[in-house]
Amino acid sequence: MQITRSSIDTARGPADWFTGDVYIDPVAAAPSPSRVTANLVHFMPGARTHWHRHPLSQTVFVTEGVGLCQRRGGPVEIIRPGDRVLFEADEEHWHGAAPNRLMVHLALNEGDDQHDVVHWLQPVTDAEYTAAPVAQA
Repeated sequence: MQITRSSIDTARGPADWFTGDVYIDPVAAAPSPSRVTANLVHFMPGARTHWHRHPLSQTVFVTEGVGLCQRRGGPVEIIRPGDRVLFEADEEHWHGAAPNRLMVHLALNEGDDQHDVVHWLQPVTDAEYTAAPVAQA
């Protein structure tokens, strides 16, 4: 057993990856040969990722609040605590908080010497973001 005491400060999500206020707490970065990383990501109301893709897929597990997610070409979906979202390898997508609610999720990713964890793309436009079924949020 190994206990790692929390000594890493919460990081603000960079503006070239996110729109709005986002905060990231590292949870796991297992040593090789493991490929798993995990981060607890806090999205303030209206905050969201930019479009991006993960060469080895991504799973997000919603822990608090109400969020939104979308894969390229698909509808905007509402996500709630306990929901798990699998984004397939190289599937372009975004995720974040609903306009009037915060959202926290655990992001689980894989990466190795041949695969970056993420490739960041362009920001999600306000028109794309507001296409959400907000009445259900």
